[in-house]
Amino acid sequence: MPVIKKHDFVEIEYTARVKEDNSIFDTTNDHSPVVICVGEHSILQPVEERMIGKETGKDYTFEIDSMSAFGKRDAKLIQLIPAGKFRQQNIQPFPGLQLNIDGVFGVVKTVSGGRVLVDFNHPLAGKDVIYNVKIHRLVEDQNEKLASLVKTHLGVKDAEIGMKDGVTEIKCKSNVPKQLQDEFGKVIERVIPSIKSIKIFK
Repeated sequence: MPVIKKHDFVEIEYTARVKEDNSIFDTTNDHSPVVICVGEHSILQPVEERMIGKETGKDYTFEIDSMSAFGKRDAKLIQLIPAGKFRQQNIQPFPGLQLNIDGVFGVVKTVSGGRVLVDFNHPLAGKDVIYNVKIHRLVEDQNEKLASLVKTHLGVKDAEIGMKDGVTEIKCKSNVPKQLQDEFGKVIERVIPSIKSIKIFK
């Protein structure tokens, strides 16, 4: 069986659980495989790193400690915020409310006395996790590789991919910001060097 190397594209299924209570926090939908590029952070980085050197056609179990997974819990990331700041943005805080403040994810823990306690730690911080991964095959088709990168790096699931005058064209249903296009181009250059020119448009 082929052995996986960094930047190989592989088709996999996986289920990720919290070791403490065996609860599932991530899985491929309905046992539908996904294609990822190993080493490009499509899933948790330590899992991709452990896939390197493994054979296709086999099942693996990777146990990842909390520090390598989502880091330890940091008391400094639990903050009291005046309730007025939420009212200014027409937000009614309540325990369990998930927030995105300046690009940082947080969860409301308590609301009392005009103050809101928000935890900005990753929800799985401090947790050891277990990934069960089934590696189906290496992916060789260039369009299949490109489609997987479009999904993981551009967040576009139904792009039209084609070739015109030696240029690879990706047609999306919504505009892709220029900065994201530039970053995507660098990824393509790194992992699919056979693609020399790429155009992304709506």
